[in-house]
Amino acid sequence: MPCCSWVWQYQDERPGKRHTGNVSIGEFLRARRARIQPEDVGLPAGARRRVPGLRREELAQLAGVSVDYYVRLEQGRSPAVSDAVLDAIANVLRLDETERHHLRNLIRPSKTRRRTQKVRPGIQRMLEMMNDVPAFVLGRRMDVLAMNPLAKAIRGFDDRWTNAARQMFLDPAAKDYYPDWPTVAAETVAFLRLDAGRHPDDPELASLVGELSMKSEVFRNLWAQHAVKEKTHGIKRINHPVVGELELHYETLALPGDPDQMLAVYTAEKGSPSAERLRLLGSWEAVIDESSPAPR
Repeated sequence: MPCCSWVWQYQDERPGKRHTGNVSIGEFLRARRARIQPEDVGLPAGARRRVPGLRREELAQLAGVSVDYYVRLEQGRSPAVSDAVLDAIANVLRLDETERHHLRNLIRPSKTRRRTQKVRPGIQRMLEMMNDVPAFVLGRRMDVLAMNPLAKAIRGFDDRWTNAARQMFLDPAAKDYYPDWPTVAAETVAFLRLDAGRHPDDPELASLVGELSMKSEVFRNLWAQHAVKEKTHGIKRINHPVVGELELHYETLALPGDPDQMLAVYTAEKGSPSAERLRLLGSWEAVIDESSPAPR
């Protein structure tokens, strides 16, 4: 299988259509070219264009490479690309740091050995000791590998939803649960796309993307945009079925020794209504029967 071929195999629904080559690079670059208008980079708009954004030849000229070289790059036929060329193309396309890393991952895919995702016992004990804040470990493909009781109460995970992306798009309650669902859904896909660039030959990720693409039109459209985004910190609003609306700040920290695992922690501003509701939720979680699922 050509590198990254699974990334695009669900996007073309024409019967019998079959692709060859590493077109994920091309689709990413074309999506980024479409964002840049000629006048944004000092070029005349010219005659009516069939597609939005910069043409290949315009990008090649601005980046200082030949058109043929850029075409081969966009088609995935230039395995040896210098950092200088990548930086020049990234500058023209105005890529941010996350997008630049993603482009390098697509051009130079790493050969990683598949291994079972496991949370170290020390991390598990640390989660269990974090009684006052929801905390969980997020692994490859947005799999939730471990969580403390308060995180389970917050996120409503059970045996069906041990994958954050699958819950986001296939759980009917998700749109009510997240008041900002369109934004959260787009961020979820962008982070999953970033994981795809880091691990281009992961069959489990291919299966997940295929499942979500077939079952969710929203996911399919977002995936086709090729947006990438890290999940480092931010604010998430939750409409919890027990305590009502929560506004929580989240921080994600890469775990030493395993860069594919992140510790995510939610906190509420001290003295805020969310802090009080979080405390009430912790009290509720402490008294419910552990054998009963969290209310949906």
